[in-house]
Amino acid sequence: MSSHGISDQVAIVSMGCTPFKEHWDKGADDLLVDAVTQTTAAVGLVPNDIDAYWLGTSQSGASGMMAAGPLKLEGKPVSRVENYCATGSEALRNAAYAVASGAYDTALAVGVEKVKDGGYQGLNAFPYPTDGTQRTLTAAAMFSLVAPAYARRYGIDEDDLRRVLATIASKNHYNGARNPLAQFRKEMDVDAICAMPAVAGRLGVFDCAGVADGSSAAMIVRAEDAHKYCDNPLYIKALSLVAGNGSGLLDPDYDYTTFPECVAAGEDAYAQAGITDPRTELAMAEVHDCFTPTELVLMEDLGFSKRGEAYTDVTDGVFDLKGDLPVNSDGGLKSFGHPVGASGLRMIYELWLQLRGEAPEDRRISTADRGLGLTHNLGGYPGEMVAFVGIFGV
Repeated sequence: MSSHGISDQVAIVSMGCTPFKEHWDKGADDLLVDAVTQTTAAVGLVPNDIDAYWLGTSQSGASGMMAAGPLKLEGKPVSRVENYCATGSEALRNAAYAVASGAYDTALAVGVEKVKDGGYQGLNAFPYPTDGTQRTLTAAAMFSLVAPAYARRYGIDEDDLRRVLATIASKNHYNGARNPLAQFRKEMDVDAICAMPAVAGRLGVFDCAGVADGSSAAMIVRAEDAHKYCDNPLYIKALSLVAGNGSGLLDPDYDYTTFPECVAAGEDAYAQAGITDPRTELAMAEVHDCFTPTELVLMEDLGFSKRGEAYTDVTDGVFDLKGDLPVNSDGGLKSFGHPVGASGLRMIYELWLQLRGEAPEDRRISTADRGLGLTHNLGGYPGEMVAFVGIFGV
């Protein structure tokens, strides 16, 4: 894969993020306006001052008018994008490329999703016509297959692995308890998580990300213009997106212990950013912990752990808030919840706070002086997914 990219050509100069929770009193337009106006007001602008918008939403809207209306934009281009759970990252990727190309001086990426009180639970799948051979398992069921596959491959007792997965959830709840924007703000110990009712296979309720409403936004300019807007911008070092072809579902050799699309996106992003040892060069990572086995596998797919060793790295605290490489210091999808269109930008918002020294003291990482952070999004299921990896730095 090519190592060409837009390293240091563009920068993020402002960000905004709403709480991710059950917003019974707000609609998608309210949340979107909150995130965008936070972002523009912080640099002394109003929404109409931005040249172009990229709106990421999975199913809360169908066109750019979803943003143009509530923001009262006049004559502005607004592109609506969607790429499963990587939708927020896709909005940022497109906005960044547009500024890097010279087409616009300023662009704003915003992700939003409203899923809690739409008359049904979660997102309502579009009725695409099919040939009737598609999988019928839920997301939880698909990702639950990862845990026994990992245990079998590396000779781990499934009961022991169950506690390791609960340790991942407990870590993220610890971090989320210190985040005023997170959906779940209560620490949970490993025994309590293991005692939760099962929802699929050995996955319990608290092995699964929360369902939440929320919005997040980022303003992007050319790097040479960044200091016109803020003293400490966040520079984009790499952006990589890989869309799988779904072959894992048909491949008898696919064993559910790796996500090849995530491996490819990570390798491409590292090549763009010149990273050779992510575990020591990155200050932090925000990864797509839709389910606890997902985070476990991602530690290996992204090169933070050697194959078969993420299991022990988790128990050794490597990825804890004060560990060698903090992962999901804001609580991750597990504690923050997952409004699909917004999660990718929410991850970058955590880098925005941590790498620039603005995270609250009780949630501040000790590795920020490394100056680089990673965000990772995936959408889809093991064997058929899209994957995003971005690298950002001060």
